Amino acid sequence: MKLKIALFSLVLSIVACNNANKTSINSKSDQVKTENTSEFKYWNWMSVGNKKTDSAFTAHFNKLKSNGIDAVLINTGADPKLLKRVAPLANAAGLEVHAWMFTTNRPGDSIALQHPEWYMVSRSGKSCFVKEERPYVGYYQWLSPSHPDAKKHILSLVEGLAKVEGIASVHLDYIRYPDVYLPIGLLPKYNLKQEEELADYDFDYSDASVEKFIALHHKDPRKMENPAIDIEWKNFRLNEIKSLVDDAYEIVHKHNKKLSAAVFPYPEMADHMVRQRWDKWNIDMVLPMIYSNFYNEELDWIGYATKQGVEDLEGKPTELHTGLYTPKLSASDLKEAIQYAKDNGAKGVAFFDDYHMTDEQFEIIKASKK
Repeated sequence: MKLKIALFSLVLSIVACNNANKTSINSKSDQVKTENTSEFKYWNWMSVGNKKTDSAFTAHFNKLKSNGIDAVLINTGADPKLLKRVAPLANAAGLEVHAWMFTTNRPGDSIALQHPEWYMVSRSGKSCFVKEERPYVGYYQWLSPSHPDAKKHILSLVEGLAKVEGIASVHLDYIRYPDVYLPIGLLPKYNLKQEEELADYDFDYSDASVEKFIALHHKDPRKMENPAIDIEWKNFRLNEIKSLVDDAYEIVHKHNKKLSAAVFPYPEMADHMVRQRWDKWNIDMVLPMIYSNFYNEELDWIGYATKQGVEDLEGKPTELHTGLYTPKLSASDLKEAIQYAKDNGAKGVAFFDDYHMTDEQFEIIKASKK
């Protein structure tokens, strides 16, 4: 998932919800509460390709299930044919399957690459279509949700996955704009200091986006002295992402599936960093990527961010499942991180693993379900 670094159906009793709301953000792992743990879902993000045999996939799915994983988020590159092959194998192992896809960031999309006008453009005039002009990394190839054909293409991919039998949800990843602000822990990697909205990382000034905004608000963001303080321009972009999500929601529900998404840690932070206000979306499940090490935060921040997201979703039907970045968590840290998520209202935890989970971490997961 690199910078992101990608889902889901669950029913909790009213008692379990009340217990979660009453717990404190500062609960420690030695205060593990065992009630209702069987209803707390464990997810695993993973990518698949065509090179592995069915027996190899089956062996891995059985390993995940035997180690306490309930659901897999499978990235097939939005290929429904590969998903049709792999999903039944995961289902047979007793796993719930969620079709993970890259959404507005579409690296290597052969159809999109035929249409340079579909891509987002920075305030400095750099296009995500041009390899040398992409922000941060070469795989940042962002499509504009404001371009009707780009949006139609993305939604066609959503529908292709939603039609596959045996999946529980379509899972949207990179459902946002490029990072206006990187997580603070990643800035040294790019030798950057981001104390304001820099022109090279402020998107989308593409023709499709600007023309749509002008038609609504009668002003041109390209001519603004400081577009960062124009609330209509900011809100326009939040709403463009919301519109894409809401349309995807209608599509997947038409096929009797649910919609889930990988999102930034909590709505206010996601709004600030990537134009993503996920508490306003029509969506069934969110998996905020609460990767404390990316933000130079201590472990209890996982509890804080989980609690913030849960409170922002109060009164809405959307479930929150805390995303954890396991490569940077020791077994003891993982135990505590899971408990922070439980104690602050999450309905489950999702591990960004992609085949890197250790035996010690699996033991922690199994033990936490008892």
